[in-house]
Amino acid sequence: MSFTATIKDEVSKLEISNAEKISELSGILSTFQIKNKITINTENNSVARRVYTLFKQIYNIHPKITVRRGYNYNKKLIYIISVSEKTDYILKDLGLKQNNIEDFIISDDELTRAFLRGVFISSGSINDPKTSRYHLEFNITNENLAKIINNLLNKYHLNSKILHRNNSYMVYIKEAEKIGDFLRMIGSYNGVLYFEDIRIYRDHKNMTNRLNNCEQANIEKTIETANNQVKDIELIKEKCGLELLSEKERTAAEYRLKYNEASLTELAEIITLETSEKITKSGLYHRFKKIKEFARKLRTK
Repeated sequence: MSFTATIKDEVSKLEISNAEKISELSGILSTFQIKNKITINTENNSVARRVYTLFKQIYNIHPKITVRRGYNYNKKLIYIISVSEKTDYILKDLGLKQNNIEDFIISDDELTRAFLRGVFISSGSINDPKTSRYHLEFNITNENLAKIINNLLNKYHLNSKILHRNNSYMVYIKEAEKIGDFLRMIGSYNGVLYFEDIRIYRDHKNMTNRLNNCEQANIEKTIETANNQVKDIELIKEKCGLELLSEKERTAAEYRLKYNEASLTELAEIITLETSEKITKSGLYHRFKKIKEFARKLRTK
């Protein structure tokens, strides 16, 4: 079962109030083109059961259910739920008219969440964070409805956006934290726990990789600096001898040749330990700076 199917299966089993049932069913039907009769197609049997139950509980109607094999490569079962009676009354009661939503359907926070849950049940999909990038989307056929859904999502600061794609509109959310907030908002608490566990693991892994990369870069920088210092010292030694350096600079040069891969901190500790002369990383840095300048002059000449 896909992550999307798992989320829809969970939220389709929620116990909700009668008012929320109307808003949720309104959200489900809002994404379908309805003419003479109400027809809903889905590959998710939990969604099919939810729609059937909502019609039965709200309107005491038993929708007709047809099951057929799809024509796609995996030939999944498609559940077709159809209602041909009281259609006009139902659409009016659900606040649906000409791709618009009546205010009473989303008049408070709980009803708005129920409506968005219905929209997700019928048209939403979400990538599994374990195997893919963070992405949640709603596939909406009508531009005005896409704008309504986008505005409702952004009412909760979810940073959703709209993309016109072929003959439909995609309302999508990309940020991991915002997707987690949406799952929490529609009542998918198991989905939230799974999503957040994966998100925390991936964030920790990315942070570890960044630290490792940073450490590797520091090592490479240390080796490069040490190699350049060795080149400067060998040039001075070849051209005129280390005797021309001051005693402190000569000591630093001799220890650099002896420990040619040590960092400045390590080299300062070694010199302090072996010569009993206290020297800091900063002091050693200034000695090599003078050696570098001496070598530069030799190269210039």
